[in-house]
Amino acid sequence: MKRLVTGAPGFIGFHLYKIPPTGLRFFTVYGPWGRPDMAIYLFADAIANGKLIRVFNNGDMSRDFTYIYDVVNGIEILLKNPPAKEGGEAAYKLSNIWNGNPQSLGDFIKAIETSFGIEAKKEFLPMQAGDVPQTWADVSDIEKLGYKSTTQIKEGVQKFVGWFKGYYRLS
Repeated sequence: MKRLVTGAPGFIGFHLYKIPPTGLRFFTVYGPWGRPDMAIYLFADAIANGKLIRVFNNGDMSRDFTYIYDVVNGIEILLKNPPAKEGGEAAYKLSNIWNGNPQSLGDFIKAIETSFGIEAKKEFLPMQAGDVPQTWADVSDIEKLGYKSTTQIKEGVQKFVGWFKGYYRLS
């Protein structure tokens, strides 16, 4: 039976040009030049300007925070290891690129405060609708290719805050 592939340019590229597509999943990525709507950016901006940070679920959540350079390293590894065709099926792969070690939001905020040398003013709020108390990824497939997230939260946050202070010319 033939399968109909619709809409996904990567899969169309495979069928037309034999290019094996790879899907990447990464969440809670942080680092220089990050999206300004992400938590680290919002927290850094609030702390730098003496404003309140909003801490949902009273801080009782954890995320698989992954520094951007670890994500880039994972992408480079996957580029060198395209998916292989198995049993006559299309060659494709979905890979998680995360830290593989969830950290508490409280520890993340503490690292930002330490890097700034300022304690944040916090407003503790209940869980947001649609949010989850913990996220993490199974990175065992990409680890088999040599991937390892190496940037610890304190180090990554310190690099981000250094970039943030420099970019916004803060002392």
